[in-house]
Amino acid sequence: MQATHIRNQFHLYRSKIGFLILLFLGFSSSGQAQGLFGLTSTSGSDDKVLSYGFFLAGHTATYQIKYSEAFFDPTNAANNQVHSIFPKYTPGFSLGFIGILKFHDQVNLLFMPKISFYEYRTDVNYFVPPTQNVPGNDNNPGNYLGYRTEELINEVTMVELPLLFKYRSQRFNNTRMYFIGGGSYQFRTKGQDEANLDPIVTRGQDFTLEMGMGFEIYFKYFKLAPEIRFSHGLNNIYYPEKTPAEIRDVISSVKRKGITIYFNFQ
Repeated sequence: MQATHIRNQFHLYRSKIGFLILLFLGFSSSGQAQGLFGLTSTSGSDDKVLSYGFFLAGHTATYQIKYSEAFFDPTNAANNQVHSIFPKYTPGFSLGFIGILKFHDQVNLLFMPKISFYEYRTDVNYFVPPTQNVPGNDNNPGNYLGYRTEELINEVTMVELPLLFKYRSQRFNNTRMYFIGGGSYQFRTKGQDEANLDPIVTRGQDFTLEMGMGFEIYFKYFKLAPEIRFSHGLNNIYYPEKTPAEIRDVISSVKRKGITIYFNFQ
């Protein structure tokens, strides 16, 4: 999407992002108190070369849509029906397993296969002649909007295979801070023939870059690591040949992006 739209999206959803960050900081603060005022825990698997775990995660995800050059051409009558397209952040969840290879006490390699459930919502605004009665719009000349909005919904289940490097601080009582980053290969569970029925048709495979941070909190019998992670798709997954004609030539690129809160258990 264009730069102005990204700023508008950040303004609209900054309250959600702020809530996620406050939730994340709340967990980390409780963990620090456990380490400062409680007994040092010996649980966890820090001394093992190979270790395992599982995680639950909640995310908010959206499409990043780029307009085509034809959309800005006033002589192109085919695109004059569309006023604008606005992707929206929509919540979902994931679950999966963790495989950890220890290179050093502070450097690990993580393989985190997971299944993720996404819902991508997109508002498409269509021009409407001022004389046409539009449900939900007041047609007085002083406040007539001039367009109607249609919400498009893509429901997607993805299998994701992230491979990530994790750098941890030295342990302080019962906590560690860490940074994590890497890439992920993703593929959709439904076939392309079924996906061709979606309102915005996309391809089934993607690669993403992922980066985040978190805290490891040591408890008596396990280790909890709340984490916030950002992901950005690298591939243009748009499939224009199968997308409905009224919006097909308006879009040139569709990429995925999202923000995820993880609760890792080891």
